[in-house]
Amino acid sequence: MIRRVLCLAVLLVLVGAAPAAAHNVTAGADLRIAQTIAGTELTVVIKGTSRVPGPLQIGVIAYQPVTGLPVGLEIRSVEDGRTVTGSATAAAEPRFTQLRVERTGPHELKLRAGDEVAVVPFRVLVERASAGDFLIYGGLFLAGVLLVGGLLTGALSRPGPAMALAAGAAAGVTVAALVVVAEPILPPSPPDGAAPTAESTLPDGSAQAGGRPFAQGRVETVPASPAAGAEFTLRLDLVDGSTGRPVDDLVAHHEALAHLVVTSEDGRFFRHLHPLRTGPGRLEVRLRADRAGRYLAYAELEREDSGGQLLTAAFSVTGDPSPAPVEEQQVAGNAGTPALRPAVPVAGRPATIEVPAQGAVRPWLGMTGHLIVRSQDGAFLGHVHEMGTPGGRLRFTFSFPRPGRYLAWSQYAVSDKIVTVPFTVDVAAGEAAR
Repeated sequence: MIRRVLCLAVLLVLVGAAPAAAHNVTAGADLRIAQTIAGTELTVVIKGTSRVPGPLQIGVIAYQPVTGLPVGLEIRSVEDGRTVTGSATAAAEPRFTQLRVERTGPHELKLRAGDEVAVVPFRVLVERASAGDFLIYGGLFLAGVLLVGGLLTGALSRPGPAMALAAGAAAGVTVAALVVVAEPILPPSPPDGAAPTAESTLPDGSAQAGGRPFAQGRVETVPASPAAGAEFTLRLDLVDGSTGRPVDDLVAHHEALAHLVVTSEDGRFFRHLHPLRTGPGRLEVRLRADRAGRYLAYAELEREDSGGQLLTAAFSVTGDPSPAPVEEQQVAGNAGTPALRPAVPVAGRPATIEVPAQGAVRPWLGMTGHLIVRSQDGAFLGHVHEMGTPGGRLRFTFSFPRPGRYLAWSQYAVSDKIVTVPFTVDVAAGEAAR
């Protein structure tokens, strides 16, 4: 009987479910952060580590044609200021650089590429042994010791003490089995280095229920009036609506701290960018607009304990206006024409959009492909993902909210480049709207 219970407990330990991890706080998992820097798209990979002090591996993936772009690396512990430096080379297949970290908790990774610098916040996390593990393995160890003692005592013809030892072994196995059964339904203990539980506060310091408020964004260009064809910086300052302090608690979602979509008002200019964190609450990205006119900017971001949000802004570029209307915009190059089912989508109903791929598709931003949709007047922006359709086509499902004309861009990565397929969609009114 004791042997059966012991075998059952060991089996439960082996098949027990792994503890769930909180959003953006997963010990041992790789962290991937996209960056638009030095005129190209990079993804920085910080591999998870299992021990501290210990090695931390960092690699840089290039998603646009680059020739061995050198990237300077510097890791700084926020808690004690200790820094360690190194370098990496951006490539389609990253070569990892190993740096040493001395403690868990908040760190900053400073990236230098060209004359640009980004500071990426992250946490070094190491899985912490739970009290349940101590009880499970402690109970099994104690049961094993008592069981051996009981067998030896029984062999010496001392049944009383042998029975007592056997009972103790059974109790140890029972405790271990109960913990194995109960542990999956108990809240997991946070890993070493995890952030404290987020709590929103009001200006007077009192707690505020319902999570942190959405960030307020202020967008400006440097210089204030950029010229067509000239490089300029688009700057986004994030401020907490309750306290007025800089918002510096963005979490990585779809492998970026923020996704920034910039389009000209007519839709002929399109960029999907990942701005650099240059200071607390400040995101910046350099770009160049090839035509004058009004531009629209949409920033997708997620604040810790607040969920996702979309910030919108507009700015103007000076110079000679471009006379080409948006109706002339079709699929770029020989990318192939997207197929829509139905051919004329109906507002409020799902439509399928298939886009032929130019070669073998590689994941970008954690997904096979991206579809960004903007209403012609710029009041609406949608962003959905392709989830991995077999074959040489990307398939998206999207419900257009209202009838009218929409501008759309499908994006995916092949080899060492990102392919952007622009097209327009005319959406009919549903029966209820007629």
